Amino acid sequence: MLVVETITRIRREHRDGKPIKAIARDLRLSRNTVRKAVRAPNADASYERKEQHRPQTGPFSTRLEELLEENEGLPRRDRLRMTRIHDLLQREGFGGSYDAVRRYAARWKRERRVEAGDMAKAFIPLMYRPGEAYQFDWSHEDVEIAGKPMRVKVAHMRFCWSRAPFVRAYPRETQEMVFDAHARAFAFFGGVPTRGIYDNMKTAVTTVFTGKERLFNRRFLIMTDHYRVEPVACSPAAGWEKGQVENQVQTSRERLFKPRLRFASLEELNIWLEAECRRWAERNQHPDQEDMTIAQALEAERPMLQPLPVPFDGFFESEHVASSTCLVSFDRNRYSVMAKAAHQAVQVRAYATRIVIRCDGVVVAEHERVFGRNQTIFDPWHYLPILARKPGALRNGAPFQDWALPPALAQLRRKLGKGDDADRRFVRVLAAVPEDGLEAVEAAVREALGAGTVSDEIILNILSRRREPHDVQAMDVVVNLKLKHPPEANCGRYDTVRDLDAAA
Repeated sequence: MLVVETITRIRREHRDGKPIKAIARDLRLSRNTVRKAVRAPNADASYERKEQHRPQTGPFSTRLEELLEENEGLPRRDRLRMTRIHDLLQREGFGGSYDAVRRYAARWKRERRVEAGDMAKAFIPLMYRPGEAYQFDWSHEDVEIAGKPMRVKVAHMRFCWSRAPFVRAYPRETQEMVFDAHARAFAFFGGVPTRGIYDNMKTAVTTVFTGKERLFNRRFLIMTDHYRVEPVACSPAAGWEKGQVENQVQTSRERLFKPRLRFASLEELNIWLEAECRRWAERNQHPDQEDMTIAQALEAERPMLQPLPVPFDGFFESEHVASSTCLVSFDRNRYSVMAKAAHQAVQVRAYATRIVIRCDGVVVAEHERVFGRNQTIFDPWHYLPILARKPGALRNGAPFQDWALPPALAQLRRKLGKGDDADRRFVRVLAAVPEDGLEAVEAAVREALGAGTVSDEIILNILSRRREPHDVQAMDVVVNLKLKHPPEANCGRYDTVRDLDAAA
């Protein structure tokens, strides 16, 4: 192939009157090559092949296209690889190489896309009004919590006009985490847009129909109605429809999660992430509004947002049965409930950070949520009615091991000492807590300890006296009383009585 410098020299010498034969001799080129350079419309005389000769694949092109057409119609997991298609052709007499089949298949796919008008790599820029929409997505990131590696699920929200970001990490990607992420994000931004753009995550979308029609999850719809948001789901595998938050996922991975973050707890990580979101917004210019930062754009967008309502009661509820040991299994862990709920059907409401258990509409337990496996979370006060009947369980009962008692009760237990009798006396004092309350029992114990006694009888007596109502009726005291018939000092009256006895 001739370079441009050679072509320009040929054309220049030919314009100066030099014969083609002489030019070919001096440049050691064939006369036909010189003629093509001279006759070309310009010096950019590049070769274009008008027809591709396929001596090997040509006779098998029809069969190869049939195989490719059938392969495209199969499910993804059942499709044949090009090596297998090449092998099938060889069995039918094909003598060409694998590369020839691969190149033919690639060209066939490109032509089909052009014929179908496939513009998968071309996009239309989107524009949003202030307060109109936000985009939501999840990502998975690796961090180190309390010295142990952990893969956290990170919720991302981004306001479409101001481009303000919000990032928060969770141990799960469940529905209650979705609810918590929305409540915290809207509180962080100070308002709520009118439309939310999501992918087809299972915590939000139950069924995907043709086009944009979706059947949303019932609890998810209740949440969006609470915040007065219209949910919109993207087309499957069409990440460009929420490209802003997709871009935020990649950017935050580079800016925030590399190198690997190390924190003592997940809460500390989230405090740091929230501060970094503010810093990110303050230091970066808005991509469209070049005269303001993202933080300034968010301030300008806030008046257009819907007012922030009270946080949505975002829980995931499931039915369970409490065991005979007053335990309820949930998410591979066990939580204690009040003794009255044993053997009863209960409803577990799982929040992002806590567990609330109800029985017949009454809360029978509330615990901080744990995310490990095979952990048992006890509240010793749940077992107090059982302990009152079986005080011997105080020593070896699992709920009472390392029981963090209030200071006054802990001091009383130390002074009572060890042994069955000491346990019974201490349990008698504890049994008064449901009726009198923990504060009243503590006060009675402090009064008894202050008097130098550790008797359970005295403590219960103090509680009994405090339970009796005080007589608030004041007594009327009369001063200077006067009798209607004042007594007379007349001893002669006794003589009158004697005379009457004698006469009788």
